[in-house]
Amino acid sequence: MNETDPAAAESGRAHAAASDQLLARVIREESARIVAALTGWLGSLDLAEESVAEAIEEALRQWRTRGVPPNPGGWLTQAARHNALDRLRREKRYREKLAMLADPPEAAPLTGEPDERLPLLFGCCHPAISPDAQLALTLRAICGLTTAQIARATLAPESTVAQRIVRAKRKIGATGIPLRIPEGSERAARLDIVLTVVSVMYSEAHLVAGGDAAADRDLADDALWLARVVAHQLPREAEAQGLLALLLFHRAREGARAVDGELVLLADQDRTRWDRRLIAEAQAVLEEAAMLRRPGRWQLHAAIAACHSDTRDGGDTDWLQVLTLYDMLLAYDRSPVVRLNRAVALAEVDGPQAALDEVDALGRALAGYHLWHAVRARMLRHLGRRDEAMAEDLCALELTANDAERRLLEARVDR
Repeated sequence: MNETDPAAAESGRAHAAASDQLLARVIREESARIVAALTGWLGSLDLAEESVAEAIEEALRQWRTRGVPPNPGGWLTQAARHNALDRLRREKRYREKLAMLADPPEAAPLTGEPDERLPLLFGCCHPAISPDAQLALTLRAICGLTTAQIARATLAPESTVAQRIVRAKRKIGATGIPLRIPEGSERAARLDIVLTVVSVMYSEAHLVAGGDAAADRDLADDALWLARVVAHQLPREAEAQGLLALLLFHRAREGARAVDGELVLLADQDRTRWDRRLIAEAQAVLEEAAMLRRPGRWQLHAAIAACHSDTRDGGDTDWLQVLTLYDMLLAYDRSPVVRLNRAVALAEVDGPQAALDEVDALGRALAGYHLWHAVRARMLRHLGRRDEAMAEDLCALELTANDAERRLLEARVDR
Protein backbone atom coordinates (compact mmCIF):
# COMPACT_ATOMS: atom_id res chain seq x y z
CA MET A 1 0.00 0.00 0.00
CA ASN A 2 1.24 3.44 -0.84
CA GLU A 3 1.85 5.20 2.47
CA THR A 4 1.98 8.60 0.86
CA ASP A 5 -1.26 10.53 1.27
CA PRO A 6 -1.57 12.87 -1.76
CA ALA A 7 -3.86 15.25 0.10
CA ALA A 8 -1.47 15.42 3.07
CA ALA A 9 1.50 15.97 0.74
CA GLU A 10 -0.34 18.79 -1.05
CA SER A 11 -1.26 20.34 2.30
CA GLY A 12 2.35 20.12 3.41
CA ARG A 13 3.55 21.88 0.27
CA ALA A 14 0.97 24.62 0.71
CA HIS A 15 1.99 25.04 4.35
CA ALA A 16 5.67 25.29 3.38
CA ALA A 17 4.89 27.84 0.66
CA ALA A 18 2.88 29.99 3.07
CA SER A 19 5.66 29.74 5.65
CA ASP A 20 8.30 30.76 3.11
CA GLN A 21 6.20 33.70 1.93
CA LEU A 22 5.75 34.99 5.47
CA LEU A 23 9.47 34.52 6.17
CA ALA A 24 10.31 36.61 3.11
CA ARG A 25 8.15 39.43 4.47
CA VAL A 26 9.68 39.17 7.94
CA ILE A 27 13.19 39.27 6.46
CA ARG A 28 12.33 42.46 4.59
CA GLU A 29 10.78 44.13 7.61
CA GLU A 30 13.08 42.93 10.38
CA SER A 31 16.47 41.65 9.20
CA ALA A 32 18.11 45.03 8.64
CA ARG A 33 16.94 46.30 12.03
CA ILE A 34 18.25 43.18 13.74
CA VAL A 35 21.60 43.48 11.96
CA ALA A 36 21.85 47.14 12.92
CA ALA A 37 21.01 46.48 16.58
CA LEU A 38 23.43 43.54 16.84
CA THR A 39 26.13 45.61 15.19
CA GLY A 40 25.64 48.27 17.83
CA TRP A 41 26.02 45.70 20.61
CA LEU A 42 28.87 43.77 19.02
CA GLY A 43 30.79 46.45 17.17
CA SER A 44 31.02 44.01 14.24
CA LEU A 45 28.83 44.14 11.15
CA ASP A 46 30.38 40.89 9.97
CA LEU A 47 29.38 38.94 13.08
CA ALA A 48 25.94 40.54 13.20
CA GLU A 49 25.16 39.83 9.57
CA GLU A 50 26.35 36.22 9.78
CA SER A 51 24.28 35.64 12.93
CA VAL A 52 21.14 36.93 11.22
CA ALA A 53 21.85 34.88 8.08
CA GLU A 54 22.08 31.74 10.23
CA ALA A 55 18.82 32.66 11.95
CA ILE A 56 17.10 32.99 8.57
CA GLU A 57 18.32 29.53 7.56
CA GLU A 58 17.01 28.12 10.84
CA ALA A 59 13.64 29.80 10.32
CA LEU A 60 13.38 28.38 6.81
CA ARG A 61 13.78 24.85 8.16
CA GLN A 62 11.89 25.08 11.44
CA TRP A 63 8.87 27.15 10.40
CA ARG A 64 8.06 24.67 7.66
CA THR A 65 7.83 21.77 10.12
CA ARG A 66 6.87 23.38 13.43
CA GLY A 67 4.74 26.21 12.11
CA VAL A 68 5.22 29.97 12.13
CA PRO A 69 5.73 31.34 15.66
CA PRO A 70 3.27 33.90 17.09
CA ASN A 71 5.89 36.66 16.91
CA PRO A 72 8.01 35.92 13.82
CA GLY A 73 10.14 39.04 14.14
CA GLY A 74 10.87 38.36 17.79
CA TRP A 75 11.74 34.74 16.99
CA LEU A 76 14.22 35.85 14.34
CA THR A 77 15.71 38.41 16.73
CA GLN A 78 16.23 35.85 19.49
CA ALA A 79 17.65 33.28 17.08
CA ALA A 80 20.13 35.79 15.73
CA ARG A 81 21.17 36.85 19.24
CA HIS A 82 21.64 33.23 20.28
CA ASN A 83 23.77 32.63 17.19
CA ALA A 84 25.91 35.61 18.12
CA LEU A 85 26.23 34.30 21.68
CA ASP A 86 27.30 30.88 20.41
CA ARG A 87 29.93 32.44 18.19
CA LEU A 88 31.27 34.56 21.03
CA ARG A 89 31.42 31.58 23.37
CA ARG A 90 33.63 29.86 20.85
CA GLU A 91 35.95 32.85 20.81
CA LYS A 92 37.30 33.41 24.31
CA ARG A 93 38.71 36.82 23.50
CA TYR A 94 35.18 38.22 23.29
CA ARG A 95 34.12 37.37 26.85
CA GLU A 96 33.47 41.00 27.74
CA LYS A 97 31.12 41.39 24.82
CA LEU A 98 29.48 38.09 25.72
CA ALA A 99 28.50 39.48 29.09
CA MET A 100 27.06 42.57 27.42
CA LEU A 101 25.02 40.50 24.98
CA ALA A 102 23.72 38.03 27.54
CA ASP A 103 21.24 40.54 28.90
CA PRO A 104 20.48 43.19 26.26
CA PRO A 105 18.58 46.29 27.33
CA GLU A 106 14.78 45.98 27.41
CA ALA A 107 14.38 49.11 25.29
CA ALA A 108 16.27 47.75 22.31
CA PRO A 109 15.03 49.55 19.19
CA LEU A 110 14.01 46.37 17.35
CA THR A 111 10.29 46.88 17.87
CA GLY A 112 10.10 50.62 17.21
CA GLU A 113 10.18 52.60 14.02
CA PRO A 114 12.65 51.28 11.41
CA ASP A 115 15.21 54.02 12.09
CA GLU A 116 18.04 51.50 12.49
CA ARG A 117 17.98 50.51 8.84
CA LEU A 118 19.01 53.93 7.64
CA PRO A 119 22.32 54.17 9.56
CA LEU A 120 23.13 50.64 8.39
CA LEU A 121 22.30 51.57 4.79
CA PHE A 122 24.53 54.65 4.95
CA GLY A 123 27.31 52.48 6.38
CA CYS A 124 26.98 49.95 3.56
CA CYS A 125 27.13 52.81 1.04
CA HIS A 126 30.15 54.57 2.49
CA PRO A 127 32.36 56.06 -0.28
CA ALA A 128 35.37 54.14 1.09
CA ILE A 129 33.66 50.97 -0.17
CA SER A 130 33.73 50.24 -3.91
CA PRO A 131 30.42 50.67 -5.80
CA ASP A 132 30.12 46.96 -6.60
CA ALA A 133 30.73 46.08 -2.96
CA GLN A 134 28.25 48.75 -1.80
CA LEU A 135 25.52 47.07 -3.82
CA ALA A 136 26.42 43.54 -2.73
CA LEU A 137 26.67 44.48 0.94
CA THR A 138 23.38 46.38 0.83
CA LEU A 139 21.60 43.42 -0.73
CA ARG A 140 23.05 41.15 1.93
CA ALA A 141 22.80 43.23 5.10
CA ILE A 142 19.67 45.25 4.35
CA CYS A 143 17.59 42.93 2.17
CA GLY A 144 18.84 39.61 3.55
CA LEU A 145 19.66 38.10 0.15
CA THR A 146 22.00 35.14 0.00
CA THR A 147 25.27 35.22 -1.91
CA ALA A 148 23.71 33.08 -4.64
CA GLN A 149 20.75 35.46 -4.99
CA ILE A 150 23.04 38.48 -5.17
CA ALA A 151 25.15 36.75 -7.81
CA ARG A 152 22.06 36.11 -9.94
CA ALA A 153 20.81 39.66 -9.48
CA THR A 154 24.12 41.32 -10.36
CA LEU A 155 25.23 38.82 -13.03
CA ALA A 156 28.45 38.16 -11.13
CA PRO A 157 30.04 34.85 -10.06
CA GLU A 158 29.19 33.77 -6.51
CA SER A 159 32.87 33.74 -5.57
CA THR A 160 33.23 37.35 -6.72
CA VAL A 161 30.16 38.44 -4.76
CA ALA A 162 31.41 36.64 -1.64
CA GLN A 163 34.78 38.38 -1.92
CA ARG A 164 33.13 41.79 -2.35
CA ILE A 165 31.03 41.28 0.77
CA VAL A 166 33.97 40.06 2.85
CA ARG A 167 36.17 42.96 1.75
CA ALA A 168 33.42 45.48 2.42
CA LYS A 169 32.80 44.20 5.94
CA ARG A 170 36.52 44.15 6.64
CA LYS A 171 36.76 47.73 5.40
CA ILE A 172 33.99 48.79 7.78
CA GLY A 173 35.75 47.06 10.68
CA ALA A 174 39.30 48.11 9.84
CA THR A 175 38.58 51.78 9.12
CA GLY A 176 35.87 52.25 11.71
CA ILE A 177 33.22 53.35 9.24
CA PRO A 178 30.38 54.59 11.46
CA LEU A 179 26.87 53.25 11.00
CA ARG A 180 25.11 56.59 11.19
CA ILE A 181 23.13 59.05 9.10
CA PRO A 182 25.50 61.87 8.15
CA GLU A 183 24.50 65.43 8.91
CA GLY A 184 24.92 68.79 7.23
CA SER A 185 26.87 69.10 4.00
CA GLU A 186 28.15 65.53 4.28
CA ARG A 187 24.65 64.10 3.90
CA ALA A 188 23.95 65.27 0.33
CA ALA A 189 26.84 63.38 -1.27
CA ARG A 190 26.33 60.30 0.90
CA LEU A 191 22.58 60.32 0.28
CA ASP A 192 23.18 60.37 -3.47
CA ILE A 193 25.29 57.21 -3.14
CA VAL A 194 22.52 55.54 -1.15
CA LEU A 195 19.89 56.51 -3.72
CA THR A 196 22.13 55.37 -6.57
CA VAL A 197 22.54 51.94 -4.99
CA VAL A 198 18.77 51.62 -4.55
CA SER A 199 18.27 52.65 -8.18
CA VAL A 200 20.83 50.10 -9.34
CA MET A 201 19.02 47.44 -7.31
CA TYR A 202 15.83 48.21 -9.22
CA SER A 203 17.62 48.19 -12.56
CA GLU A 204 19.32 44.87 -11.78
CA ALA A 205 15.87 43.28 -11.45
CA HIS A 206 15.18 43.81 -15.15
CA LEU A 207 16.38 42.03 -18.25
CA VAL A 208 18.28 39.26 -16.49
CA ALA A 209 20.75 37.33 -18.66
CA GLY A 210 19.08 34.34 -20.26
CA GLY A 211 15.64 35.42 -19.05
CA ASP A 212 12.52 36.83 -20.62
CA ALA A 213 11.15 40.35 -20.19
CA ALA A 214 9.65 39.74 -16.75
CA ALA A 215 11.43 41.47 -13.88
CA ASP A 216 12.79 39.74 -10.80
CA ARG A 217 9.82 40.87 -8.73
CA ASP A 218 11.46 40.11 -5.38
CA LEU A 219 14.49 42.27 -6.13
CA ALA A 220 12.36 45.03 -7.69
CA ASP A 221 10.07 45.01 -4.66
CA ASP A 222 13.08 45.14 -2.34
CA ALA A 223 14.37 48.22 -4.15
CA LEU A 224 10.98 49.94 -4.03
CA TRP A 225 10.57 49.03 -0.36
CA LEU A 226 14.02 50.42 0.43
CA ALA A 227 13.23 53.63 -1.45
CA ARG A 228 10.13 53.98 0.74
CA VAL A 229 12.18 53.45 3.90
CA VAL A 230 14.63 56.21 2.95
CA ALA A 231 11.91 58.63 1.81
CA HIS A 232 9.74 58.09 4.88
CA GLN A 233 12.62 58.41 7.33
CA LEU A 234 14.06 61.50 5.57
CA PRO A 235 10.88 63.39 4.60
CA ARG A 236 12.76 66.68 4.16
CA GLU A 237 15.18 65.22 1.62
CA ALA A 238 13.69 66.09 -1.76
CA GLU A 239 15.94 63.72 -3.68
CA ALA A 240 14.84 60.76 -1.55
CA GLN A 241 11.26 61.60 -2.48
CA GLY A 242 12.33 61.95 -6.11
CA LEU A 243 13.79 58.47 -6.28
CA LEU A 244 10.69 56.97 -4.67
CA ALA A 245 8.51 58.73 -7.24
CA LEU A 246 10.73 57.48 -10.08
CA LEU A 247 10.55 53.84 -8.99
CA LEU A 248 6.79 54.11 -8.49
CA PHE A 249 6.39 55.39 -12.06
CA HIS A 250 8.52 52.54 -13.37
CA ARG A 251 6.71 49.94 -11.29
CA ALA A 252 3.37 51.21 -12.54
CA ARG A 253 4.36 50.31 -16.12
CA GLU A 254 5.46 46.73 -15.37
CA GLY A 255 2.17 45.21 -16.51
CA ALA A 256 2.57 46.69 -19.99
CA ARG A 257 6.34 46.47 -20.29
CA ALA A 258 6.47 42.66 -20.17
CA VAL A 259 3.60 40.75 -21.81
CA ASP A 260 3.76 36.96 -22.06
CA GLY A 261 7.52 37.12 -21.56
CA GLU A 262 8.02 39.56 -24.42
CA LEU A 263 9.47 43.05 -24.10
CA VAL A 264 7.18 45.92 -25.17
CA LEU A 265 8.86 49.28 -25.76
CA LEU A 266 7.39 52.35 -24.09
CA ALA A 267 5.94 53.78 -27.31
CA ASP A 268 4.07 50.54 -28.02
CA GLN A 269 2.78 49.82 -24.52
CA ASP A 270 -0.92 49.45 -23.81
CA ARG A 271 -1.50 52.30 -21.37
CA THR A 272 -4.63 50.61 -20.00
CA ARG A 273 -2.31 48.03 -18.42
CA TRP A 274 -0.50 50.70 -16.41
CA ASP A 275 -1.24 50.79 -12.67
CA ARG A 276 -2.96 54.15 -12.26
CA ARG A 277 -2.96 53.80 -8.46
CA LEU A 278 0.84 53.67 -8.41
CA ILE A 279 1.02 56.54 -10.92
CA ALA A 280 -1.18 58.68 -8.69
CA GLU A 281 1.03 57.87 -5.70
CA ALA A 282 4.15 58.70 -7.72
CA GLN A 283 2.70 62.04 -8.80
CA ALA A 284 1.81 62.91 -5.20
CA VAL A 285 5.31 62.03 -3.98
CA LEU A 286 6.89 64.08 -6.77
CA GLU A 287 4.72 67.06 -5.86
CA GLU A 288 5.83 66.76 -2.24
CA ALA A 289 9.46 66.74 -3.40
CA ALA A 290 8.90 69.85 -5.54
CA MET A 291 7.43 71.70 -2.56
CA LEU A 292 10.77 71.34 -0.77
CA ARG A 293 12.33 73.51 -3.51
CA ARG A 294 15.61 71.62 -3.70
CA PRO A 295 15.78 70.22 -7.24
CA GLY A 296 18.09 67.37 -8.15
CA ARG A 297 18.69 64.59 -10.61
CA TRP A 298 16.31 62.04 -9.13
CA GLN A 299 13.42 64.49 -9.17
CA LEU A 300 14.18 65.32 -12.80
CA HIS A 301 14.32 61.64 -13.73
CA ALA A 302 10.94 61.25 -12.04
CA ALA A 303 9.56 64.32 -13.83
CA ILE A 304 10.55 62.78 -17.17
CA ALA A 305 8.78 59.55 -16.19
CA ALA A 306 5.76 61.65 -15.18
CA CYS A 307 5.60 63.16 -18.69
CA HIS A 308 5.20 59.67 -20.13
CA SER A 309 2.67 58.63 -17.49
CA ASP A 310 0.43 61.61 -18.33
CA THR A 311 -0.28 60.26 -21.81
CA ARG A 312 -2.97 57.84 -22.89
CA ASP A 313 -1.12 57.15 -26.14
CA GLY A 314 2.57 57.24 -27.08
CA GLY A 315 1.83 59.76 -29.82
CA ASP A 316 0.56 62.27 -27.25
CA THR A 317 3.92 62.57 -25.46
CA ASP A 318 5.08 66.16 -24.94
CA TRP A 319 8.57 65.59 -26.30
CA LEU A 320 9.56 69.25 -26.03
CA GLN A 321 8.89 69.10 -22.30
CA VAL A 322 10.81 65.83 -22.04
CA LEU A 323 13.77 67.36 -23.90
CA THR A 324 13.66 70.45 -21.67
CA LEU A 325 13.76 68.26 -18.57
CA TYR A 326 16.73 66.34 -19.99
CA ASP A 327 18.52 69.66 -20.62
CA MET A 328 17.91 70.55 -16.97
CA LEU A 329 19.09 67.10 -15.90
CA LEU A 330 22.44 67.61 -17.63
CA ALA A 331 23.27 70.20 -14.96
CA TYR A 332 23.21 67.36 -12.39
CA ASP A 333 24.10 64.29 -14.41
CA ARG A 334 26.08 64.33 -17.67
CA SER A 335 26.62 60.59 -17.76
CA PRO A 336 26.71 59.02 -21.24
CA VAL A 337 23.51 57.05 -20.63
CA VAL A 338 21.59 60.21 -19.70
CA ARG A 339 22.90 61.90 -22.84
CA LEU A 340 21.87 58.88 -24.90
CA ASN A 341 18.35 59.05 -23.50
CA ARG A 342 18.28 62.76 -24.24
CA ALA A 343 19.18 62.00 -27.86
CA VAL A 344 16.01 59.90 -28.16
CA ALA A 345 13.94 62.90 -27.09
CA LEU A 346 15.96 65.18 -29.37
CA ALA A 347 15.04 62.99 -32.35
CA GLU A 348 11.36 63.61 -31.66
CA VAL A 349 11.87 67.38 -31.52
CA ASP A 350 14.65 68.19 -34.01
CA GLY A 351 14.72 65.05 -36.13
CA PRO A 352 16.92 61.96 -36.47
CA GLN A 353 20.01 63.65 -37.93
CA ALA A 354 20.44 65.97 -34.94
CA ALA A 355 19.98 62.98 -32.66
CA LEU A 356 22.43 60.82 -34.65
CA ASP A 357 25.11 63.50 -34.25
CA GLU A 358 24.63 63.37 -30.48
CA VAL A 359 24.66 59.56 -30.45
CA ASP A 360 27.85 59.42 -32.51
CA ALA A 361 29.56 61.74 -30.03
CA LEU A 362 28.98 59.07 -27.36
CA GLY A 363 30.53 56.25 -29.36
CA ARG A 364 33.79 56.08 -27.46
CA ALA A 365 32.04 55.89 -24.10
CA LEU A 366 29.20 53.54 -25.06
CA ALA A 367 30.55 51.33 -27.85
CA GLY A 368 30.17 48.27 -25.61
CA TYR A 369 26.60 49.13 -24.55
CA HIS A 370 23.94 47.35 -26.56
CA LEU A 371 21.37 50.14 -26.26
CA TRP A 372 23.76 52.65 -27.85
CA HIS A 373 23.84 50.47 -30.94
CA ALA A 374 20.05 49.98 -30.83
CA VAL A 375 19.40 53.73 -30.58
CA ARG A 376 21.88 54.45 -33.37
CA ALA A 377 20.14 51.82 -35.53
CA ARG A 378 16.84 53.57 -34.93
CA MET A 379 18.21 56.93 -36.08
CA LEU A 380 19.85 55.43 -39.14
CA ARG A 381 16.62 53.64 -40.07
CA HIS A 382 14.66 56.91 -39.86
CA LEU A 383 17.23 58.44 -42.22
CA GLY A 384 16.76 55.64 -44.72
CA ARG A 385 20.22 54.14 -44.12
CA ARG A 386 18.86 50.61 -43.67
CA ASP A 387 22.06 48.63 -44.23
CA GLU A 388 23.90 50.63 -41.58
CA ALA A 389 20.91 50.29 -39.26
CA MET A 390 20.93 46.52 -39.66
CA ALA A 391 24.65 46.41 -38.85
CA GLU A 392 24.02 48.35 -35.64
CA ASP A 393 21.13 46.07 -34.66
CA LEU A 394 23.41 43.08 -35.17
CA CYS A 395 25.98 44.68 -32.85
CA ALA A 396 23.28 45.26 -30.24
CA LEU A 397 22.13 41.67 -30.66
CA GLU A 398 25.63 40.41 -30.02
CA LEU A 399 26.03 42.51 -26.88
CA THR A 400 22.77 41.67 -25.08
CA ALA A 401 22.34 38.51 -23.03
CA ASN A 402 18.61 38.84 -22.33
CA ASP A 403 16.40 36.57 -24.41
CA ALA A 404 13.51 39.05 -24.71
CA GLU A 405 15.79 41.79 -25.99
CA ARG A 406 17.39 39.35 -28.38
CA ARG A 407 14.01 38.41 -29.84
CA LEU A 408 13.07 42.08 -30.23
CA LEU A 409 16.33 42.83 -32.06
CA GLU A 410 16.08 39.70 -34.21
CA ALA A 411 12.64 40.83 -35.36
CA ARG A 412 14.13 44.12 -36.51
CA VAL A 413 16.97 42.42 -38.35
CA ASP A 414 14.57 40.04 -40.12
CA ARG A 415 12.37 42.84 -41.50
